[in-house]
Amino acid sequence: MATTRVLGIEPASTDGACRLTAGEWAVLSGPLRLKSAGERDSSRSLAAHELLNGGVCLRLLDELTPILGSPSRAITASLLSKRIAFLTTNACLYALSACDKGLRMSLDNSVIEYGHDEGRWTSSMPLLDLEPSGYAAGAREAWREALVGSLFAGLLKPLWDRFVQVSGISRRILWENTAVRVYSLYEKRMDGLRDPSTRRRIDADFDWLLNQADPGLFGLDYNPLQHFRRAPMPLAEGGCRRLRRTCCFYYQASNPVEYCSACPLLRKRTRHG
Repeated sequence: MATTRVLGIEPASTDGACRLTAGEWAVLSGPLRLKSAGERDSSRSLAAHELLNGGVCLRLLDELTPILGSPSRAITASLLSKRIAFLTTNACLYALSACDKGLRMSLDNSVIEYGHDEGRWTSSMPLLDLEPSGYAAGAREAWREALVGSLFAGLLKPLWDRFVQVSGISRRILWENTAVRVYSLYEKRMDGLRDPSTRRRIDADFDWLLNQADPGLFGLDYNPLQHFRRAPMPLAEGGCRRLRRTCCFYYQASNPVEYCSACPLLRKRTRHG
């Protein structure tokens, strides 16, 4: 009983409190890697706010560089940002759109894990407070803005700023790393959810994120989800694919060399192949 209360999982209470269903928790704790901070990998994790310390951030990037097979601190920062962006945005926005429930992604509630074993990330997304939030009738838009602002402007923007400062990585790369994780969540992972009311909510939230969300919710003077959105481009082998504007440098840390599926270098290789 205590576990279900801490995690905010069914059985639902009779007082109207917001709870995750068993099915929702299965997705969030399974492929999306959400878990209680009490289950964190204690030897390979930091409170999110600790990474704002330049020395702590620098030491983490230098620790991960040989583990990832990265040639530089900047490329390590890009690769770590991709993992952090996946863990934070997917859990938060899946809960928002698929479950209509809020998870508080913030500097004071989030733990950053960085486990990487046998060539792949094994890190999860621990939260100190996993209790989901709901909203009053007619208040969903304000509730959604608060959750999205906490995720992007409150959590990721300060982390990305510190990564830029200590590694020299381009800020644009970090924000496009973030954007592509959001696109994949809505276009792939949630594409199979077909309940009509859920589908309408997912589509409406994605449209709002892309076209209406205020830049201030990202802590920027532009909306990065809108800015990095490109039309699909034709590929030499046939078909179309939406390619990135920037390169995340994944190929420089892979052996043998591999390119991520949206790599802009694929288009250059197609042109000159």
